[in-house]
Amino acid sequence: MRPVPKPVPLASSAAAPRLLVSVRDAAEAALAAQAGADLVDAKDPDRGALGALPPEAVRAILAAVAGRAATSAVAGEPADAADLARRVAGLAATGADFLKVSVPPGLRAGPEALAAAASAAPGRLIAVLFAEDGIGPEDPARLAAAGFVGAMIDTAVKDGGRLGDRLAAPALAAFCAGCRAQGLLTGLAGSLRIEDIAALAAARPDYLGFRGGLCRGGERRAGLDPARLAAAVAALRASGRRDAA
Repeated sequence: MRPVPKPVPLASSAAAPRLLVSVRDAAEAALAAQAGADLVDAKDPDRGALGALPPEAVRAILAAVAGRAATSAVAGEPADAADLARRVAGLAATGADFLKVSVPPGLRAGPEALAAAASAAPGRLIAVLFAEDGIGPEDPARLAAAGFVGAMIDTAVKDGGRLGDRLAAPALAAFCAGCRAQGLLTGLAGSLRIEDIAALAAARPDYLGFRGGLCRGGERRAGLDPARLAAAVAALRASGRRDAA
């Protein structure tokens, strides 16, 4: 049986996406958990789209969350198949509920590489596919067969362009539907803003992931803004109420 996120305070309706907030340190983690984030994601915004934090920083973030939300840790962007499994193994012992790692097109077609990565964190590995690389209809099945528990789309280039600028709504909906058919958790991210929630919720992802859109001035390297966090939580809860009506 595939694992599911643990129950968290103020969890949104099953019909609505849950809120993933990427944090860089324990202080931000505590803020996100207190605000009602459903999944607190350990990531270094100074190291690119999917920058990994060192294990000790991840452990401090998990301690700050203190069970109030599900947790994940970013394992980075691998250079090759060996690096893919090595990066996952390097963070597997932190205790994060999920690990996220970039899986570029060249590695998606290699079942051995995918299986090796998944076996380094059994039942906990989520693939991140960059919108700029293109998403194939076969990707969800390949990831599920290898032992991944989830897949999400993000943007590699953080130049202000949002996910909807890279992939059209039908492609996002098809990706989420393909993942659901394979029993995978799904997520959409990529320079999202709060006003993107209503449109992206129509694709029925399990999570919508935020960083820059919830930071001061909309700058992903700045600190989280409590007011923006509260607004995102409220918008997602409202989305759930609309879907349930």
